[in-house]
Amino acid sequence: MEKNQLIKWDGVIYRVLVVEEDSILLIDCIKKTMPKWYELDEIRGHEICPEEELGEETGREEGRDLKPKEKSMAHQRFTVVAGILPFLGDDNMRATVIRKVAGLYGISVQTVRKYLCQYLVYQSISALIPKKRAVPERGLTKDEKNFRWALNKFYFTRHKNSLKTAYTYMLKEKYCDGEGKLVSEYPTYNQFRYFYSKYKTMQNALISRNGIKDYQRNHRPLLGDGVQEFSPNVGTGMVDATICDIYLVDGAGNLVGRPVLTILTDSFSNGFVMGYSLTWEGGTYSLRNLMLNVIADKVEWCRKFGIFIERKQWDSDRMPSVIVSDMGSEYKSSTFSQITELGVTLINLPALRPELKSIVERSFQLLQGSAKPYLMDYGYVDRDAGKRLAPDYRKGAKLTIEDYEKVVIHSILYHNCQRILEDYPYTEDMLAAQVKPYPNSIFEWGKKQDGCNLIDVTPRELILTLLPRIKGRFTRRGLLVMGLRYDSKEKDFTENYLAGGEAVSAYNPESADKVYLLEDGKFIEFSLIESRFQGKGFGEIKGMQDAQKSIVDKAIHQNLQGRVDLASHIEKIVNGKEKSDDVNLKDVRKTRKRAVKERHKDFIEVVEEV
Repeated sequence: MEKNQLIKWDGVIYRVLVVEEDSILLIDCIKKTMPKWYELDEIRGHEICPEEELGEETGREEGRDLKPKEKSMAHQRFTVVAGILPFLGDDNMRATVIRKVAGLYGISVQTVRKYLCQYLVYQSISALIPKKRAVPERGLTKDEKNFRWALNKFYFTRHKNSLKTAYTYMLKEKYCDGEGKLVSEYPTYNQFRYFYSKYKTMQNALISRNGIKDYQRNHRPLLGDGVQEFSPNVGTGMVDATICDIYLVDGAGNLVGRPVLTILTDSFSNGFVMGYSLTWEGGTYSLRNLMLNVIADKVEWCRKFGIFIERKQWDSDRMPSVIVSDMGSEYKSSTFSQITELGVTLINLPALRPELKSIVERSFQLLQGSAKPYLMDYGYVDRDAGKRLAPDYRKGAKLTIEDYEKVVIHSILYHNCQRILEDYPYTEDMLAAQVKPYPNSIFEWGKKQDGCNLIDVTPRELILTLLPRIKGRFTRRGLLVMGLRYDSKEKDFTENYLAGGEAVSAYNPESADKVYLLEDGKFIEFSLIESRFQGKGFGEIKGMQDAQKSIVDKAIHQNLQGRVDLASHIEKIVNGKEKSDDVNLKDVRKTRKRAVKERHKDFIEVVEEV
C-alpha cells in the first residue's frame, strides 16, 4: 500500500495519506470528513481503486484547463491549507494549526477543514475551485438605510459625536417636514441603537473616530509571533527596495549616482534571496525586472556575468504564491496588483509595522554590509555622509553599474549559501534530515515538503500580466489604442470592428509596434497598422502627434483667410454679370463643337512659340 493511493473497503473509497508499520491514515473520499487512523488488520479485504472511479462516484471532472480566475482562486485556497499538510498525522497539532490558520486568514475553522478535506481527497489544487451559487441577500429597509447613513455621516467621524447626537441629526435631516417639524412616524432611539449594536465593529469605530495611526499604535491586537505568521512554508516572499550605499559612474568615468536595489526573499528560510533587480529606475519598472529575475535560471543568469555556480547554490526559478510588501505606491499600484491573476496573493503590511518585514530589511543590511569593507575607497557612502567635515564620497566613485552588479551577485551567493542561521527554529524532521544551517539548504528542504507553495510562470506570461493596461475601442479602422490603429493576425475580429465597443488592452510603453487584447484571461497580439510609427515608443509618437497638431493649428488662420479670399474673388467675377432667364437652349451640340474648336490647342505649336 502506497501513499496517495485510492482503496475501496466495505463499499467506501478511501485515500491513503500516511502509511506506518501497523497503522494507516485514511480519509473518506465520499463523506469528506477529517482523516482517521486505522489498524492494518481492520482494512483486510480492501482493493485498489482507480482514480476514474472516484471521479464517477463523486461526479467531479478532473484534468480540464483552468481559467485564470479559477487558477488564482485555487492557489489562494491552497495557500490556506499548505501550512497544515505537515501535521496531518498528529490530530492535536493539526487542530491547533487549523485554528491558527483560520484566525490568520479571517475565515472559519469549518471552512479551513472543508478546503483541507477537498484537497486531500483529490490531491489536486484544482479541486479547491469553488462552486458558483447564488446567495440571497436581504436588503435594508428605508429606516435601516437612514440609520446607516446617519452613523457614517455623524458618528463614525473624527468629531466623535455621541450616538444620541447622531440620532438627533438623522431625525433633523430625514424625518422633518419643510418647516422643520417631526413627522408623525419616525424610528425610536432604541431602534437606532439596536441597528448600531448589530452592525458596528470595534475596529471600524476606533479607526473612524481616532484615526488609523492611533489604532495601529494603541489599539491593534498584539497577536502572533512576528514574521512566522506569514511564513508557514516555502512560498511566502517579502519584497522591498532601497537606494544602494554607493556612488557609481558610467563607462566614461562620469558620476551617475546611486542605483536602486530591489530584492525578494523567502521568509521560511529566513532570508534566502529568490531574486534581485539593480537598476537606475525604481517603481514598477524595477518590480518587473525583479520578477523576471525571480523566475530566471540563476545558473544561466550568473554565467552572463562570468560567475559560474552550481544549481544547488541558487536553485530558485518559481514565483512565490504569497508576496508581502509595505504600503509603497508601486506595490499598491493597479499594474503590480495584476500579478494576482497568476495565483499570487499580495499582502500590503499596515503602517507602523516594520517588524513584519524584518527579514527583507535585514537582508539589505547583510548584502551591503558584507561588501562594505572592500568598497570604502570606491564611492561607498558611510554613516557620516552629509555631516560636517565628512568626505565627499562621490569623488571616490570608480565602479560602473555592471561592476557593482557582480558585487551584488557574489554577496547574494554568500548570503544564501554561507551565512549561518544559528537561531533558526529547527523542527524534528529538519534535525532528522540533517539540514545545514544555511538559507539555501533550508530553502531546498522546504521545497520538498507538502506545504511548498510555488507557482510556475513563463517569462512571457509574467511580463504580459504586468504590462500597463488601457481601454481601447473597436472601430471600422481597427482596434484603436491611444489613437493608434491595430489589427490581429491570430484571430478574425471583423465582427468586433463592425459592432464596435470597448476592449481592455495591455501595452508596452517602450514600443507601440504591438498591443495585447485581454480576452477571457488570454492575451491576443495586435500589430500596428500605420507603418510610419513602426519602431517608436508611445511617448515619441505622442510627440509627433502633438507636433503635427501644432502645425495644423497654426495653419487654421491661413485656411480661414484663404476661404475669405476665395469668396471675394468669385464675387468679383460674378458681380459684373447680369442675371438672365433668356438663354438659348437650341443647337447645344453645335454650340459645344464651336466652343471646343475655339479652345482647342496644338501643343507642339505652343511649345515652339515658347
